[in-house]
Amino acid sequence: MNVRAIFIDMDGTLLKTTNHISNRNKRAIYRLINQGVQVFLATGRHYEVTAPYHKEIGLQTPMICLNGAAIHDAETGRIIEMKTIKLNDERFHNLTAESSHNVMIHTADGLFCKETNEEIDYWTKVGQIPPLYIGDLRQANYQDVLKYSVRTGVPSPKISALFKKETEVIDWNDGFELVAPNVSKWSAIKSLLTEFRINPSEAVAIGDGPNDIEMLRQVGTGVAMGNASETVKAAADFVTGHHESDGLAEFIERYLLESYDSYAI
Repeated sequence: MNVRAIFIDMDGTLLKTTNHISNRNKRAIYRLINQGVQVFLATGRHYEVTAPYHKEIGLQTPMICLNGAAIHDAETGRIIEMKTIKLNDERFHNLTAESSHNVMIHTADGLFCKETNEEIDYWTKVGQIPPLYIGDLRQANYQDVLKYSVRTGVPSPKISALFKKETEVIDWNDGFELVAPNVSKWSAIKSLLTEFRINPSEAVAIGDGPNDIEMLRQVGTGVAMGNASETVKAAADFVTGHHESDGLAEFIERYLLESYDSYAI
């Protein structure tokens, strides 16, 4: 099978827990690029904390950010496609404002959050741009929302289910995220495959989280990381190694490099 594109998740896939890209992963990606394969990042992160890693690898392809709600130009960072979410904010904040949940609102202009934490401090360090607002989000003036993120610290399907009629819900072990209906990494991948004139059957996607499930199911070859949940693994065609053991490079080296055409993938 002729693989012409690969879409790579970041956290738990490309990156180690330390938020670094291993030399082995870099070498595998460089060799893919030299073979003419288009390499894309597809992440739940916002642009500012995606771009430094995109630059580190030397990619020239657009970036899929915020679970597919935004696609950014490789050179300028300009949003070339975005899908905003329309949510009943009063109802949303009534459910989250008085609790201990941290709430983050990603907009086309930047980040608004209820409070700062270690994750947001890391984002600020890497992206060099602090949140536009920290405090009671009922008082914040924001627009063009791309993603809501609620950190409850525990799985919260009963709360997230309240928004399923008006949004696309992604449940995590520590909370949930909301994007516009029918938005996913896969919806953004479809747009880029059309732009690059690549058939979905010629694409590989690799990831570890619930926000990766749709793309793993829809591309020609879906690959789950060894650290993924059983639900994510069930959606994939292959399961590779753990992200701390360079599972990304392991799959690329075994199936995609040099003689990858000869593998039945």
